[in-house]
Amino acid sequence: MARSSRYRRRMRRDRHGRGLRGPLYPATLPAAASRAEKFDALVLDALEPIEARWRTELTKLDVAVDDVPEVREELPPAQAEGVLHDGVVPLSRLVPAGVDRAGLPTRARIVLYRRPLEARAKNPDELAELVHDVLVEQIASYLGVEPDIIEGE
Repeated sequence: MARSSRYRRRMRRDRHGRGLRGPLYPATLPAAASRAEKFDALVLDALEPIEARWRTELTKLDVAVDDVPEVREELPPAQAEGVLHDGVVPLSRLVPAGVDRAGLPTRARIVLYRRPLEARAKNPDELAELVHDVLVEQIASYLGVEPDIIEGE
């Protein structure tokens, strides 16, 4: 009997006998958000004023975030259409509307690559500005206008 109660007690605790650790921050605090969640919120904040101004033109455009780009060796960076580069690594890609492998229509999509953008920014303010600039460049390319027109200058 004593052996089974000791076994049950051991099951409830970790191997050091201190019990399970709880979260460091409550989920309601901003510090609990992951880097990816913070980046997603940053993209939404940068997109909001642009979408408010160009709502009707952007109804068929999706904006997505991916961690890292899939770099293909067959196309040099200068020849890849719709890709915004800073050096060799793409920062974002504009995928035009088309048809997928199953024959279904797809919407146009801007994909922002989180890790390359974060690597180029020295602080959160610079990252916010870089994300805004990349979105403006890609939306201008999608609409076929100059980036200054997107920003309203």
